[in-house]
Amino acid sequence: MERKAAKELLHIEGWLDRVDDVIARGPAAYLEDELLQEAGDSLMMKLGEAANRLSKLDVLAPDGVTWAVAVANRNFLIHQYDEIDRSLTWATLSEDLPAWRASLQRLFNQAAATLGPERDDGV
Repeated sequence: MERKAAKELLHIEGWLDRVDDVIARGPAAYLEDELLQEAGDSLMMKLGEAANRLSKLDVLAPDGVTWAVAVANRNFLIHQYDEIDRSLTWATLSEDLPAWRASLQRLFNQAAATLGPERDDGV
């Protein structure tokens, strides 16, 4: 695995940890807290950008993950920010993204092995 791809994958793994933190607060907290919503948006935008980079590096998305959908979601959040439906962003965060972890786990493991002991927490 290319080092660039490995780094992107480990960033995704870390951002999915933060997604877990957002969804642990529950839907009511998310829907009432604009700062939490912004955090969720930021995570989805980062995931979309990483998906775009991985696609360009020819890293095939495993079943359950579609790079193009993540990129489209990123673009929507950035360009149509005035049309965001918070029930849909909550569904993406709480339903779609947790499934990514299981689908991507094999690639996360390969990425960690590629970077080996030089990997730090900041990837």
